[in-house]
Amino acid sequence: MTTTLIIIIITVIISITAFNNDKIINDLIFWPPQVKHKHQYYRFITSGFIHADLAHLAFNMITFYFFGRVMEGFFEMKMGSMGFLLFYLGGIVVSEIPSYIRHQDNYHYRSLGASGGVTAVLFSFILLAPWQTLYVFFLPLPAIVFAVLYFFYTAYMSKRGGDYINHSAHLWGAIYGVVFTILVERGALEHFLRELMRPQFNL
Repeated sequence: MTTTLIIIIITVIISITAFNNDKIINDLIFWPPQVKHKHQYYRFITSGFIHADLAHLAFNMITFYFFGRVMEGFFEMKMGSMGFLLFYLGGIVVSEIPSYIRHQDNYHYRSLGASGGVTAVLFSFILLAPWQTLYVFFLPLPAIVFAVLYFFYTAYMSKRGGDYINHSAHLWGAIYGVVFTILVERGALEHFLRELMRPQFNL
């Protein structure tokens, strides 16, 4: 069984179990003051295994399934058998750091979801294949066009707020995914820039 499938199975089980269990949510959710004052650092990771609702869970896991299968092979080739897992968990943790800095004394702020790790995987893929066709709600888009639209959407939702979903984690997860991939594959940035100069619209 692949690392991608193992992560999905664990995430789905924990998320569904937590949907109707406030104790599980409270124990696992990212809650900056609890991290700062009670040193519950595990919340940086556990918050990535619970979701706001079934739609939130499905969107993250379906996206992760399609792109994780591809990127898993890349990172395991570059970093060994644990490479992809470390990359994914790193995306969850790093994407929460800006929120922690901003809300470390805000007891009303909480967030959850695997979005930081998922967007890290997605944007790592986009860096390596910017003109690959992605299907967003059955609409075909080049990966690089989706990336631009995604950044605008994330910025808007982050300002609007109103839910436990940490939309800024999408942005920071994406940045982490790109930077990490460039560090692992030194030719990735040059490849990306070269590919941008050769548009391919295979829609």
